[in-house]
Amino acid sequence: MAPPGNRRSGFSRRAQYSTFAGYLIAVAGVIVAGLLVLVSTHDSTVFAGARTAATDATAPVARVAAEGRTDSQSLWNILAGYFTSGSENAQLKREVALARVRLAESAAVAEENRRLKALAGLMDGNPKPVVATRLIGSSSSSTRRFATLGAGSRQGVSVGMPVRSPLGLVGRVLEVGGSTARVLLITDPESVVPVRRASDGVPAFAQGRADGTIQLRLNSLGINPLRRGDAIVTSGSGGLYPPGIAIAVVTRLLPDGAIARPLSDPGATEFVVVEREWNPVGVAPARAVTP
Repeated sequence: MAPPGNRRSGFSRRAQYSTFAGYLIAVAGVIVAGLLVLVSTHDSTVFAGARTAATDATAPVARVAAEGRTDSQSLWNILAGYFTSGSENAQLKREVALARVRLAESAAVAEENRRLKALAGLMDGNPKPVVATRLIGSSSSSTRRFATLGAGSRQGVSVGMPVRSPLGLVGRVLEVGGSTARVLLITDPESVVPVRRASDGVPAFAQGRADGTIQLRLNSLGINPLRRGDAIVTSGSGGLYPPGIAIAVVTRLLPDGAIARPLSDPGATEFVVVEREWNPVGVAPARAVTP
C-alpha cells in the first residue's frame, strides 16, 4: 500500500528543524542586540574596556592604513599641484608679499611682549608634550566624531588630555587603552570648547555639529561682532585647553554666533601631539565629562 501523502520524510523533518533553529537564533540575536543598545544608552562607559581592547588589537592594521592614506593623499596633491601651479603662481606671490608684512608686524609684537615679560619677571611656560604619535583612524560618516591615537597609557596618555596637530586643536582624550586611545573630536556634538576671537578676544563657545564644522555661540547676546574670516582660538577658560591654540575660521554668520571650519582635519592629519591638561594658577582644572 502507498504511504500517505502527508507523511514527512526524515529529510523534510531535518530541514524544518534547521529552519526553526535559524529563526530562534535570529530572534535571540535581536533581543541581545536590543539589550546591548539599552545598556550602552544608559551608560556609555560600560563597553569602554571592550572598545579599548578592540582598538589595541587592531592598532597595527590601522597604522598601516593610515600610512597608506597619507601616501595616497601626497600623490594626489602632487598631481593636482602640477595642473594648477600656473594659475596659483601669481596668487602665491601676493601671499608671500603679504606674509612678509605680517612677519615684520609679528616680530615687533614678539619683541614688545619679550620686554614686557622681562619687566614683569615672567617666563614663558611651554610644557613639554606627553607624546607625539600618529592618528591611526577617525570617523567621518557617523553622527559621532571620534579618532584613534597610536599611543595609550603605556606612553603616559590619560583621559582629558588635549590633542593638537600643527594646524590646531583636534580634540581631547576620551578613553585610554594600553597602546591606543580614543579622542573626542572638536566636531562632535558633545564637544564644547571655550574660545575667543584672536583679534580682540570676543568670548564664545565652540560646539561640534557632526558634519565637519563647529558652531560658535557668543557669551553675550546682542549685535553679532563676528565676521567671515575671523580666526578663532582657545580662551583657556576653566582650564583643560591651553589658551591661544588655533581652532577654526568663521565661514558663515548666524544671529547668535557663526559656523566655523576647523583648521585641523583629522582625515588629512598624520601626526598629533598629546599635551597635559592646562591648569592656570588659582583655577581648579575642569574635568572632562564622558559623553
